[in-house]
Amino acid sequence: MADIHTYNFSGKRALIRVDFNVPLDKETLAVADDTRIRAAAPTILHILKQGGSVVLMSHLGRPKEGPEEKYSLRHIVAHTSKVLGVEVKFGGDCIGAEAYDMSAALQAGEVLMLENVRFYKQETVGTESFAEALSKHGDVYVNDAFGTAHRAHASTTVVANYFPNDKMFGYLIEGEIKAVDKVLNSTDKPLTAIVGGAKVSSKISIIERLLDKVDNLIVGGGMAYTFVKAMGGNVGNSLVEDDYLETARTIMTQAKAKGVNLYIPTDTIIADAFDNNANRKEVKIGEIPAGWMGLDTGAETSKACREIILNSKLILWNGPMGVFEMENFQQGTVDVANAIVDATAKGAFSLIGGGDSVAAINKFKLADKVSYVSTGGGAMLEYLEGIELPGIKAIRG
Repeated sequence: MADIHTYNFSGKRALIRVDFNVPLDKETLAVADDTRIRAAAPTILHILKQGGSVVLMSHLGRPKEGPEEKYSLRHIVAHTSKVLGVEVKFGGDCIGAEAYDMSAALQAGEVLMLENVRFYKQETVGTESFAEALSKHGDVYVNDAFGTAHRAHASTTVVANYFPNDKMFGYLIEGEIKAVDKVLNSTDKPLTAIVGGAKVSSKISIIERLLDKVDNLIVGGGMAYTFVKAMGGNVGNSLVEDDYLETARTIMTQAKAKGVNLYIPTDTIIADAFDNNANRKEVKIGEIPAGWMGLDTGAETSKACREIILNSKLILWNGPMGVFEMENFQQGTVDVANAIVDATAKGAFSLIGGGDSVAAINKFKLADKVSYVSTGGGAMLEYLEGIELPGIKAIRG
């Protein structure tokens, strides 16, 4: 494994796997959120500054049968040029004569973007011959796509085999790994994890792993109602996974045995329909009347969460407290976000990860006030769970 900090890129073509799977405007197909493009820019610019050239490969969306115009990376070429301040050429394909001619002709300081690698089925299957075909575009391989590091795809994992001594992480993946390792391995205490989201089922393994690490575990979002029902509370029409009531009880028992402060919301904002304009009121979380559903946490919960968060040295936030996409049910999530910002200002290290938490922190324009915002939802969760990610392993060897 080489190191981006010490590697000499002069005269070399760097084949970089980036994660430019960015949201596009449905009408114009213009880039709607360029967070991932900006996140990869430092790696690209470092290589160009050193006298190297860059070939970018990425996927976009989930094309079903070969090429689909709406998933073409040509839509993001102009925006990428703007972010980098360098004209980005477009390869028209990711393999084939035209693309090879263009990558072979690259001069120092030039950038070429290949077409969507998922236009080929062999990408997601992880076909050796396809990975080898991609490898011909570069002298050195840089993986900077943390968002897809948990996939054993041709461009994220298999291609690294063709660069035995010339493969490395970009700054983005390096930063992601450091941030998660800091939360998992630091001796700073107390460590607080806020785990929200709709379902307990999708978060069991991460909760179990965190119970061995954290001092406080705050449960939020839809999954809180499964815990409340497991404790005998009335949750009305709130989202509940009846198959996981026993699991919720086990988690509560384990937390107690391990000395973890498991905090379950005590009050909730309920509505008589899943609608921003529904009738709403604040009640104790275990006293939700029939026909009503919990869609956010209440003031008492916000106050308790704030106190726990402000007394923390390390904070991991994965999953919102309520349906923050609806203005009338976003207060609990806003309160937690602000508490994390204030704790960070006091010197705590805060890591925000998982699609919805990142969407929330961006929506409230607080991303620059926390320590680290992860670009990889599923990848970050698997890494936190202790799963060895194929894209990471392929570089580390």
